[in-house]
Amino acid sequence: MNDTLLIWGAGLLLFAVLAFPFLRATRRQEREAEEAREEAARYGLAEAVSLHPVVDPAGCIGIGNCVKVCPEGVLVLESGQAAAVRAARCIGHGLCERVCPVDAIQLVFGTEKRGVELPRVKENFETNVSGLYIVGELGGMGLVANAFEQGRQCVEGIAREPEQGLAGVRELAVVGCGPAGLSAALTALHMGMDTLVLEKEDLGGAVRHYPRSKLVMTRPVKVPGYGKLPVREIRKEELISLWEDVVEATGLQVTTGETVRSIEKLAPHHFRLVTESGGEFEAQRVVLAIGRRGVPRKLGIPGEDSSQVQYALREAEAFTGEEILVVGGGDSAVEAALALSEQPGNRVRLSYRRDAFRRIKPANQEGMARAEEEGRVEVLWRTQPVSIAPGEALLARTGEGEEGEFQVAAGQIFIFAGGELPTPFLRACGVEIETKFGRP
Repeated sequence: MNDTLLIWGAGLLLFAVLAFPFLRATRRQEREAEEAREEAARYGLAEAVSLHPVVDPAGCIGIGNCVKVCPEGVLVLESGQAAAVRAARCIGHGLCERVCPVDAIQLVFGTEKRGVELPRVKENFETNVSGLYIVGELGGMGLVANAFEQGRQCVEGIAREPEQGLAGVRELAVVGCGPAGLSAALTALHMGMDTLVLEKEDLGGAVRHYPRSKLVMTRPVKVPGYGKLPVREIRKEELISLWEDVVEATGLQVTTGETVRSIEKLAPHHFRLVTESGGEFEAQRVVLAIGRRGVPRKLGIPGEDSSQVQYALREAEAFTGEEILVVGGGDSAVEAALALSEQPGNRVRLSYRRDAFRRIKPANQEGMARAEEEGRVEVLWRTQPVSIAPGEALLARTGEGEEGEFQVAAGQIFIFAGGELPTPFLRACGVEIETKFGRP
């Protein structure tokens, strides 16, 4: 009897020793999941904006690999399974999908309620127009490192296709020289392809419009014909400087200041590109890497086309001693307002139509709270511009039960209302557009 009691006691002790760490870890996971959901509700992070992970509960085995590799904290373990609690934070690098051993995670665009318009492309990045390819942000992949990888993969696939050998016609035209376009152009150069590169602004594309010192890349990339960029964290200015060094070292020729107005398919693998300056170019294949941000969404109000209105902030240091109005409530608007508020003599106001920020990074939320407390930024909640005149803007109140309009001084106005897909341009090229509701 005593032996039996000893065996049972030893068994219970062993169970307790083994079970206690498991139960403690489980409680910690549940506590972290609850905190994550509270944060998502507080900052409006629960609803996805674009690309985000969807977990199959029937397939998830709850080992947590996906949670560990996600630097944005999108996923948490909840009730023994992965859950995308902070979906709006997802930036689409796909690490969670790649490390799942049972393929229980899939990256999708949009949700059942919020559709995302995207051009229809195949796995090799080719559109329904044979010989016309789309890579990078325009195709839904905004992360710098991923866009860079797409550009390389796309051109490597093109190089495996049969040569057309059209006399006097370039093998490839790359439109846009941001991350995806630069990678595509460098890959083509490395593979000896006769390539034309057109960029409407400067090298770097939309990245140049990011706020100063913004962290833009968080993992290394391999540059064709140059080598690996072993940086794990790099900011906007450093990345652009590095790209300029790469272009100089490789001898890549980039034609800047040329906006492509139309792309016409003359024959199989024969395109004509016409720019707004009247230039005409021909190529056998075309890679579009123009991004979405190049087409800012406008408010459609009087005075919006005046010189005091801008849709991006490159260098906050260029603005001092100004009355400034920033319009918008996303990360771009908040980051711009904060950067401008740090310049001497500026008085910064931010107009936002809602009563609280939604889906912005917690660091930006905290930064704005400090700026308000210190008097560097005045947030005009539940307001929106209705007209713009020299040196001022007329705002209307948007809150329920609130009426009336009022003027604010505004020598400089920055509008961050998001970007629009260049649908008319794409459709004129023959590219089909689809709206995705929670589909890959």
